Amino acid sequence: MLKNLLNEKKCFKLICGAGNEDADEVFSLVKIYAAAGCRFFDVSANRDVIISARDAMKSAGVDNGYICVSVGLKNDPHISKGIIDSEKCKMCGKCEEICPQKAVHNFKISPEKCIGCAKCSTVCKNNAISFYSCAKPLDEILPPVMDLKPDCIELHSIGSTNEEIIRNKNYIENVFSGILSLCISRQKLGNEEMISQIKTLLNDRKPYTTIIQADGVPMTGGKDDYRTTLQAVAAAEIVQNAKLPVYLTLSGGTNSKTGELCKLCGIDYNGIAIGSFARKIVKDKNFDEAVEIARKLINSTIS
Repeated sequence: MLKNLLNEKKCFKLICGAGNEDADEVFSLVKIYAAAGCRFFDVSANRDVIISARDAMKSAGVDNGYICVSVGLKNDPHISKGIIDSEKCKMCGKCEEICPQKAVHNFKISPEKCIGCAKCSTVCKNNAISFYSCAKPLDEILPPVMDLKPDCIELHSIGSTNEEIIRNKNYIENVFSGILSLCISRQKLGNEEMISQIKTLLNDRKPYTTIIQADGVPMTGGKDDYRTTLQAVAAAEIVQNAKLPVYLTLSGGTNSKTGELCKLCGIDYNGIAIGSFARKIVKDKNFDEAVEIARKLINSTIS
């Protein structure tokens, strides 16, 4: 059971990306990390992607892995997509060079590959790249995948009102009785506001049926240093100090230094979720080399 993995406090979660609908890439990532010892995988609420992730686990010889389906609301950057204005674009190619998902090709952005990290826009001097939300109502997203029996559903709250978050949380609870993960960010909330929001969401939930994923700065884990992961650890400390009956995980800028910094700061976490950094370090590596690299990262979070 997923609860057992969380209770062992050795839970590494691979984040493939809520907006990543490239089933082939997800298969490759999940197979690498499953072979390296990961047993918890965060994927898009896309039927083909979920099936691909399950197939990848089987291909790696893993029959005890867990799938978390990640959904976002309209202002969530995880489900935003980039678009290039052809009239402003000077075809310099810098956006294609920097894209970690290889989503840019021939000066167009593939919505299936784009995860909304916005790295392309930071190098565009002509303001040719903008973003739009691909959020859909949960009653449209979830029904087509519920027969695949996900082990966890994660709701991202960034940029949404309490009313929106509660309404969507209630919908999830009506169609799903498993573990609910709430990805909570400090980016637009003060410390007290964040805890108040969490307590409101936990109001009618049984103890330890909820993961609070303390999100530092989403999609910033490209660097492997303490500064990059600092905000995730700070957010986790705030949740820990509130002494809530939840599982605590970290995300957003997480890397191989996250576990070490947590220990230095006295954070008693149940797991660490890594996306950008985990994907980056295995990119363009052969399978065996990628597995060894992934194994070292996993060990850094659970040792």
